[in-house]
Amino acid sequence: MHSINACAFVLCAFALVSSSLAAPLDDSQQATILRYDNENIGTDGYNFGYETSDGVTRQEQAELKNAGTEQEALSVRGSVSWVAPDGQTYTLNYIADENGFQPQGDHLPHN
Repeated sequence: MHSINACAFVLCAFALVSSSLAAPLDDSQQATILRYDNENIGTDGYNFGYETSDGVTRQEQAELKNAGTEQEALSVRGSVSWVAPDGQTYTLNYIADENGFQPQGDHLPHN
C-alpha cells in the first residue's frame, strides 16, 4: 500500500510539472478541451485521456498488480505530447511502477 501512495505522489507531481510546461505559452490561456475520457475502476486502476486545442494530448492507464500481497504495486503507463513554442511536437512516454518512474522520449538524454 505504501508503494501505491508513493507512486500516486510521483504521478501528481509529474502531472503538475508536465501540464505547466506542456503547451505553447501564447495558446495555453485560450486552449479548450477537445476530448476528455475518464474511467475509474476503483482500487484496481483507472484510464483517462484528453486533448486540448493547443496541441496537448495525454493518455494514462493504471492497474493494480499483485493485489493483497507484499509485492502489491500500481503499474501506470502513459504518454503526453505537446507543441513547444518553436512549433516542435514532443512526446513523453512513461511507466511508473515498482521500479520507479521510467520516462522515454526522443528529446530526453540517452545513456
